[in-house]
Amino acid sequence: MTENTILIWGAGAIGGTLGAYLARAGEDVLLVDIVEPHVQAMNRDGLLIEGPVETFRQSVKAATPDEVTGQFKRIILAVKAHHTREAVRALKPHLAGDGTVLSAQNGLNEIVIAEEIGAERTIGCFVNFGADWLEPGRILFGNRAAVAVGGIDGKVTDAVRDYHRLLSIFEPKAVLTDNIWGYLWGKLGYGSLLFATALTNASMSENLASERHFPVYHRLGQEVMAVAKARGVKPLGFNGFDPDAFMPGADEAAARRSVADMAEFNRHTAKTHSGIWRDLAVRKRKTEVDAQIAIIADLGHDAGIPTPSIRKLVSLIHDIEDGRREQSWSTLDEMLTP
Repeated sequence: MTENTILIWGAGAIGGTLGAYLARAGEDVLLVDIVEPHVQAMNRDGLLIEGPVETFRQSVKAATPDEVTGQFKRIILAVKAHHTREAVRALKPHLAGDGTVLSAQNGLNEIVIAEEIGAERTIGCFVNFGADWLEPGRILFGNRAAVAVGGIDGKVTDAVRDYHRLLSIFEPKAVLTDNIWGYLWGKLGYGSLLFATALTNASMSENLASERHFPVYHRLGQEVMAVAKARGVKPLGFNGFDPDAFMPGADEAAARRSVADMAEFNRHTAKTHSGIWRDLAVRKRKTEVDAQIAIIADLGHDAGIPTPSIRKLVSLIHDIEDGRREQSWSTLDEMLTP
């Protein structure tokens, strides 16, 4: 390993897919993951990326965190949001003095990363492509979708440009932006709706197409956008989600069009259910609901913005995590009365 090696910390759905594409393009990549069978499978057989976008097996180098040595200028963090702080503390000894960390995650994890290593060393990233970790050494790449990168201060530095170059290897349409917070808050709006779809066992598109539950999606989007507006952020849209449609005073018809567009987008992917649903139904583990969604309610409280639907959603996800409720339409029905 050298300083020019790209360290990808977290080799699941997002990190593994990015790592395989970068390695195939000739970049020097080291994939780090806490799941030993996954690391062993990658070192032994390579990493299998499969699905409708493309199927290939890529030879990669992989290690568990305790096996990593040396320092690196470029580290891509791709762990679940609620593991961010401990992951940054674990990788910090391996960050070169002039190195940076890119957050290829869901949520506002850049805030936590910056607290640990400094804002000047933290690079923002937005990813919306569909992928699932299936088993050790095997990842489903379900569909292409928006990817963006930018400095959290809005500045386009050499480091930001280099990460954009790398992400463009994976997604040729990757955007270099001076408004990464706009993408991240747009994703929080989109993500709040996806968390709601995980309350049932139906697909994302089936949930979003449910006329009965449109008020749920409408209120969730409205609450997230109200908090974003209070924080001075201009959220950006992507893949069917239109932030303006959920802003205070927006026409309900615009929100209906946006939810319908999201349902249509999600009909055309091999990843039929969200990663949240998969955490609950398949992997039987905690979701990112506190790090991704509950933080919106906390920020809303600070800004004087009520978020009853967000708080109800967080509560229901916790109920499923703890075995108090099942994933069902009746559970989603609970959201009709926040």
